Amino acid sequence: MSVAGSPRAALTVADPALSVELQGRLIPLFGADIAIERLVLLAGGASKEAWALDLRTPQGKHELLVRRAGGGVIHKETLSLEDEHRLLEVAFAAGVRVPKPFGYLGEIAGRPAFVSERVSGETIGRRIVSRPELAEGREALPLQLAEELAKVHSIAPAELPFLRAGDVLERFEHELDSVGEPHPAIELGLHWLREHRPEPLAPVVCHSDFRIGNVVVSERGLEYLLDWEFAHAGDPREDVAWPLVRAWRFGVDQLRLGGIGAVEPYLARYVELTGRAIAVEDLFWWEVLGNVKWATGALTQSRRHLNGQERSVELAVLGRLAAEMEYELLDLLERAA
Repeated sequence: MSVAGSPRAALTVADPALSVELQGRLIPLFGADIAIERLVLLAGGASKEAWALDLRTPQGKHELLVRRAGGGVIHKETLSLEDEHRLLEVAFAAGVRVPKPFGYLGEIAGRPAFVSERVSGETIGRRIVSRPELAEGREALPLQLAEELAKVHSIAPAELPFLRAGDVLERFEHELDSVGEPHPAIELGLHWLREHRPEPLAPVVCHSDFRIGNVVVSERGLEYLLDWEFAHAGDPREDVAWPLVRAWRFGVDQLRLGGIGAVEPYLARYVELTGRAIAVEDLFWWEVLGNVKWATGALTQSRRHLNGQERSVELAVLGRLAAEMEYELLDLLERAA
């Protein structure tokens, strides 16, 4: 099993100066009699660093995760880490399964950070959809995902006034323009979305990256919901449909819900809990939007590498993935014709 926030092995031991500064920021949260026993940078994470922290306190050892800004963001309107931490506090209080947030730390070595509980479980999508030992967990996941999303959408947007709102199509048109090169399939997708836009539902707190790969899974199913940096106030169907995008099925394409199950039981449970009248066919528009979103995000991520902002093979590879979403967009639009 992977530790949440560390989908692969640990990479780098922190330098002493970073450890000293971090310990000073932890004293107001855990008291003066503390010591950092282990601090390592974990692999993975396209836009944020994740540090595994073992902290000795008079009450015993705390296994913590320090989430720290990286070299850039996937989307321009990504939450600040301070706002992301505040969102976690509100979600935790509302009973959403998130790692317990302990505090916003301000800047550590020039980059903002916060600290939360470090949790165990599987986070790698291709393992979640295929590992035999997670078979029972996969069976439980569709209804658990619906129940968790219903809790997220029950949070009053007024509790989080910093969440952005606005026209989602306009936002991604601007982000695609920022890439500075033509992508006809994505542009065609945006045109189709404008021409077939549904009537909006009342806005809710949207996680905006609610999918396999951002949940911690065990043999029991869903344990925690991670990675809230894209949260905003929006139409609930954006979240409901996001795990249907083919990229999040991790090769198990016949199971439309994230490679782990059918859409109908998941949607029926969500509708039962929220009272929102959403039919399966209503999600198609949002599935098209999801492919536009991820194609654009992959391209903007790759530009961080290509323009020299942050040299990274991982970021470069993300640019190649945009072609997969473009192909999927053309297939979806052909079906809609």
